[in-house]
Amino acid sequence: MAPQSNKQWTVNGTSGFDALKFNENAPIPKLGDKDVLVRFHGASLNYRDLIIPKGQYPFPQRDGVVPASDGSGTVEEVGGQVTRFKKGDEVVTLFNQGHLGGSLNPTINETGVGGVIDGTLRQYGKFDEQGLVKKPKNLNFLEASTLSCAGLTAWNGLYGLESRALKQGDWVLTQGTGGVSIFALQFAKSAGATVIATTSSAAKAETLKKLGADHVINYKEDTNWGETARKLTPDQLGVHHVLEVGGPTTMAQSLKAIKIDGVISIIGFLGGVKGDQPTFLDCLTNICTVRGVLVGSRLMFEDMNRAVEANNIKPVVDEKVFSLEEVREAYEYMWAQKHFGKLCIRID
Repeated sequence: MAPQSNKQWTVNGTSGFDALKFNENAPIPKLGDKDVLVRFHGASLNYRDLIIPKGQYPFPQRDGVVPASDGSGTVEEVGGQVTRFKKGDEVVTLFNQGHLGGSLNPTINETGVGGVIDGTLRQYGKFDEQGLVKKPKNLNFLEASTLSCAGLTAWNGLYGLESRALKQGDWVLTQGTGGVSIFALQFAKSAGATVIATTSSAAKAETLKKLGADHVINYKEDTNWGETARKLTPDQLGVHHVLEVGGPTTMAQSLKAIKIDGVISIIGFLGGVKGDQPTFLDCLTNICTVRGVLVGSRLMFEDMNRAVEANNIKPVVDEKVFSLEEVREAYEYMWAQKHFGKLCIRID
């Protein structure tokens, strides 16, 4: 029997987490010829999801949208002209539904799931067949639900600039223990790179070492961690890649760590946007490439999934998993930074 009801969350306004509204009897989306109906089994949260209801997200969004970009589930039904999927296939959502390959453009930027297009915090969701990928066979639904944003962003940061793509023997600097940083650590190690990770506690440092980090620097104890990272590299020349998640507050240290002709991929601004920060001239004086990264394309996603399967890479999921009804509590938990790795929502 076709599903009759759909539990889902929406973001109504920008008053904070009380803008999250739960509906236990929302309609099931109706399919067009090229659409796929997905029954979600897992979703995961990103920092982006937390700041959208607070009115702090700098990219396009729509009031009343179903939140969250990341989700994994089973194909429940397909439109009459769908060729990429069939009922029963296990799939994962693409962050920007229009970003199939190549570069972003303003039109593609208007296709963000959980921002403009209804997202994954619901039981059933409709997507164009081009906006989904096959789930890696080695992952369960919760693990797979972490790939759409954090996983693909990390992959883009390491491989998206083809002329400087990560290769065996490179050195990589990651920051913290959020989803992107841990994925970057795992991808870099599977490629034969050396990884320097930063963190704020001894306990997290031990976990990073267990995940494969070759060196860990406590940035609270060592405020000049960028220079320390550089000194760890051969001949103290610096690292080839930095995954920059802190933003303006950490960029000065990233510039101290980077090698000549290295790449700093700016992923986010977890450290805030105020305060002193480097200028464009610092890119010249450090002779490096600084690039902004906004997730990645479907072609990148498929490349990443092949690597995930080939290397049996397992995303790090926080030990606490929330139900769909507990989404607001999950937002609060993540905002308080109680999570390690990706925070997941189990959807029945």
